[in-house]
Amino acid sequence: MALPRIAVTMGDPAGIGPEICLRMLAEPSVIDRCVPVIFGDVGVLKRVAQTVGLPLEAVAHTSPTFGGDSAQLPYRTIRADEWSSAWISINEPAIFDLRAIDADAVQPGTVDQASGLASYRYIEAAIAAALAGEVDAVCTGPINKAALNAAGVHYAGHTEIFTARTAADRACMMLTCDELTCSFVTTHVGYRDVPGLLNVERVREVIELSHDAMMRLRGWPPSLIVCGLNPHAGENGLFGNQEEERIILPAIKAARQQGINVEGPLPPDTAFLPARRRDTDCFVCMYHDQGHIPLKALAFDVAVNITLGLPIIRTSVDHGTALDIAWQGKAKMTSLIEAMSLAARLAS
Repeated sequence: MALPRIAVTMGDPAGIGPEICLRMLAEPSVIDRCVPVIFGDVGVLKRVAQTVGLPLEAVAHTSPTFGGDSAQLPYRTIRADEWSSAWISINEPAIFDLRAIDADAVQPGTVDQASGLASYRYIEAAIAAALAGEVDAVCTGPINKAALNAAGVHYAGHTEIFTARTAADRACMMLTCDELTCSFVTTHVGYRDVPGLLNVERVREVIELSHDAMMRLRGWPPSLIVCGLNPHAGENGLFGNQEEERIILPAIKAARQQGINVEGPLPPDTAFLPARRRDTDCFVCMYHDQGHIPLKALAFDVAVNITLGLPIIRTSVDHGTALDIAWQGKAKMTSLIEAMSLAARLAS
């Protein structure tokens, strides 16, 4: 059986995405399970390899090298005009060279609209390839939201891009690691906007998406906990605007009627205690930091982001562009390795 082919978007060229992509290509645990194809810019990857001081042996695989230039990467490179005929024959690590940015103009560690636009082009191409069945999954590198918006691409993040570009009827973000799994009713919005975005149907659909995802990942009916929005889960209406009573509890009751094992709403400050984490497969969170803080405190380097509800498989690193250490040889690829491994598992 052929290994799944996974599109890996390079992320923002000025961030750590190019470096972790290079290091990932040499990781046996990845290339033994899938065929990674970097959707990015060869010129940027070459420049990063030189700047970071990665010897070719550190980023080499079994593909033949192209000439004797020490800056040349030893992988098959596919130009944009070659993709339509070349993708079907990819059976080892490769680079889809989109030439979305002038490599010499990239300023590592800076927020720049050209880098933001390039990162979006990588995502667009990867989504198109997945929808066409040319790759089996997409794994995304980190993007910079400020750079993306400076380029006129007004999405709050990857989740919103993938939802729109795949025309998904419903979708949500899930973060997962061995210690903890969280899904999110809202994501990249300000706190004052969260209550207005909550309704019974939205909470219910995130419970359903989370249940279906954990069934697939775990292989058994999962146990879910739904967090309240307010301190003490509203304290019987004392805090907030009765979001727990009006919205969250009815959604939970509706999910239970479908046979889903779900509890809540629980006070967010005690929901993630060790005893509950041991017995819970997924926590449904109302807003971004409610789940991101405990998960990143427990497993920052190994957590994986999944977008649920899409017609394609999409996983991602669970960290940003780390501009402060970009192109310095300090970036860790552990989250990317976990994301690739999970993408391969889902695609298989």
